[in-house]
Amino acid sequence: MRSYRTLLRTPEYTPFLLSFAAHAAAQTIGGLALATLVYRTTGSPLLSAVSMFGPQLAQLVGAAFLLSGADRLPPRAVLTVISLAFAAGTAVLALPGLPLWAVFVVLLVQGLVASLGGGVRGGLMNEILPKGGYVLGRSVFNMLWGLIQITGFAVGGALLTLLSPRVCLLLAAACYVVSALVNHLGLTARPPRSAGRPSLSATWRSNALLWSSRPRRLAYLGLWVPNGLVVGGDSLYVSYAPEAAGTMYACGALGMFIGDLAVGRLVPPALRPRLATPLRLLLAAPYLFFFLRPSVALSVMAATVASVGFAASLVLQERLMAHTPDELAGQALGLHTTGMVALQGIGAVLAGTLAQLTSPATAMTLMAAASIAVTVTLFALDRRHGPDDVTPDLTEPRQAHG
Repeated sequence: MRSYRTLLRTPEYTPFLLSFAAHAAAQTIGGLALATLVYRTTGSPLLSAVSMFGPQLAQLVGAAFLLSGADRLPPRAVLTVISLAFAAGTAVLALPGLPLWAVFVVLLVQGLVASLGGGVRGGLMNEILPKGGYVLGRSVFNMLWGLIQITGFAVGGALLTLLSPRVCLLLAAACYVVSALVNHLGLTARPPRSAGRPSLSATWRSNALLWSSRPRRLAYLGLWVPNGLVVGGDSLYVSYAPEAAGTMYACGALGMFIGDLAVGRLVPPALRPRLATPLRLLLAAPYLFFFLRPSVALSVMAATVASVGFAASLVLQERLMAHTPDELAGQALGLHTTGMVALQGIGAVLAGTLAQLTSPATAMTLMAAASIAVTVTLFALDRRHGPDDVTPDLTEPRQAHG
């Protein structure tokens, strides 16, 4: 599948995208509003970064107990419940006088609930799209996320100049409700992909199977660690340039959109596997210069260029799915999403701690240097083993994607 027209005519794909768009808009506006509220209240770069990205750490716990539900629960019902739970939690965060510890308790619960979301969406998209359509479909999904971030951060930044952060949180809660309605009305009530009830033992058994393959391990690490370190640095935008944070996030999302468009639509399939390492290096390299404290204009330009490198995830997800059987597609993508956001949360905590000890600019530079070091190490390990797009994984049936 190489045509956007054909893709968008695929039954259920459009409402699937619309429900995600509403959820993503709520997450973007609400995250910026909460980080701003916490920073205004505490003056702490660490707490501001953790409030925006730290809840993703809770997804590690949720993944240990709930991730098997990505393939063993009906997807429409799960996505609807997740959006409603986020709507309720975000409305609570908007309550005046809510103590800081209560804010983080709510964020912890939201992180646990969200641990199912990535796997359920990824598995459902894999069902909706025909074979061979995953990369193009995922690139459109990622580009939509980029557009929503551009719009959401720009609108969120503008709203914060006109409205209080608590009012912006209530607007985010309303967007979550819209997402739930679109899920319920626009998607078919599909049965689970796998039999059995979600359980801790089933989750651990499937996770162990997914992790047992060396090509899958390298793909997971490439998806998680370089990305997580850079996003950890990005979490300092609010403390690095408080008045321009919304612009930096929006332009970073624009760079991500450009990268996903180029890799998903323009790059020939035969060339895509070669781009994983160069794109991950691009993701981090521009931030090496932030210790010089460039002007806001140059900082925005660097964030835009660097974010093109997020398209490496398309290449690595295609590689991951090529080594994963259909019945584990949801959990495989859920494990990817959980690991990615958890590493982003860890990155936010690490970057916030470094910023407390040094400065936001220095912390962003150090996080970028660490990301480059990890990418180079993973490249060396992959070369030693041989390219996993050439050497098949014989432990599982090979799935024909891309």
